[in-house]
Amino acid sequence: MDDQQAIAIGAPQAMDSMTPRQIVAELDKYIIGQDEAKKAVALAVRNRWRRLRLTGELREEVIPKNIIMIGPTGVGKTEIARRMAALAGAPFLKVEASKYTEVGYVGRSVETMVRDLAKTAVSMIEKEVSQQVEDVAALNAEKELFRAYMKSNPLGESTTVEVTGTEESYRSAKDRVKRQLHEGKLDDQTVEVEVNEPIVPPIGVISNANLDDLGIDLGEIMSSLSSGMQQRMGGEGRHTTKKMTVRAAREMLIKQETEKLIDREAIVREALFRTQDLGIIFIDEIDKVCGSYAQTSSGPDVSREGVQRDLLPIVEGTMVNTPFGMVRTDHILFIAAGAFHITKPSELIPELQGRFPIRVELNSLGRAEFVQILRLPKNSLTRQYEALLATEGVTLAFEDEAIDEIAEVAERVNQKDQNIGARRLHTIMEKVLEDISFTAPEQPGTTVAVTRALVREKIASIVKDENLTKYIL
Repeated sequence: MDDQQAIAIGAPQAMDSMTPRQIVAELDKYIIGQDEAKKAVALAVRNRWRRLRLTGELREEVIPKNIIMIGPTGVGKTEIARRMAALAGAPFLKVEASKYTEVGYVGRSVETMVRDLAKTAVSMIEKEVSQQVEDVAALNAEKELFRAYMKSNPLGESTTVEVTGTEESYRSAKDRVKRQLHEGKLDDQTVEVEVNEPIVPPIGVISNANLDDLGIDLGEIMSSLSSGMQQRMGGEGRHTTKKMTVRAAREMLIKQETEKLIDREAIVREALFRTQDLGIIFIDEIDKVCGSYAQTSSGPDVSREGVQRDLLPIVEGTMVNTPFGMVRTDHILFIAAGAFHITKPSELIPELQGRFPIRVELNSLGRAEFVQILRLPKNSLTRQYEALLATEGVTLAFEDEAIDEIAEVAERVNQKDQNIGARRLHTIMEKVLEDISFTAPEQPGTTVAVTRALVREKIASIVKDENLTKYIL
């Protein structure tokens, strides 16, 4: 198909233009501090760009330098990896190591992380390709919608057009209908459109609980069975006519036209490439599968070392069967993270340690960092609350002293209770702004100043040592 051949699918261009310094500068817009971790992930991603420009056998020999991030919760470990993947246009998946169990026990197989990463890559490229063809799809859908509307609503009946009977006036009336459809003036009217519905084979209830562990995708099986039945019936699906509003019909027709324009095989090929050569898997709670953790915690007596040994071939490099084809994991970048309060990285099995040569320690956050988190990032909590209340017509103004007080309370609570890092700011901010948010719909056009006195008033009853955990997480 010509339209399909014109669609450009390829590796994201962001990797070509961003140097490690530029990557760190971009991360600084969202994450405060943690310069060592930012530098490590920036270099890891840039080295992948360099590897892709090598030729011959050496390209296959260059393996990614996997990273272990060490630090308490809420200091930015996941956010650094997630933002980095978004900048590089790479498929990203976060998993918890504690969700996996060793072979022989009921639980998820570690190979499911690779399958999930491949699915993420397919979804990412589908979105990119759909955006490329959205203008053409919208134009084609508009034509189909016009034909369906004219069939359902002949001129002179349910439209606002009057026809005098001449050919010229008829063309003018049709143009007016097209214009009204395009401008959305007929969105609430009813139209009958023809849709292609896939034929679903009559199969009883099937559980997909452990099919992923066997490399079986239930959706793919159902799709294949459906396609086979459709081919035997001599069509792509069941053609049915549905009555719906023009608004709903437009959305449905755009989806159908988009599906006609995209090349599924090309999407899968690109998804496999990005999964294998650009994919990033973030393994959180890696410290929970260390041997010493099992001795100091309660729960199922499943060998943590067994989970590590199951992880090892995935990290070392193996072939995993996915619904889209075989995926090599040799060049997937793995970033592991953990608080390591009870254990330490050296307690991981030696083979797994060797596959994570880069180790970075993230610092705990204090008052100074909390102040910067509230003021500087593009997505800071203060900006978020200001934008949310602006939708109600309320202007929220944070005074500097109020921000200092919130940061000081967050630091104090983290020191006396569990240290949950920047997440503490969420609970304190919500408590401070609770009444303002509640009454905002009743006060449009007003300006509310968040002062130090207001902050102290709202949290006065909850900053006593004995009551900290009861009110603030």
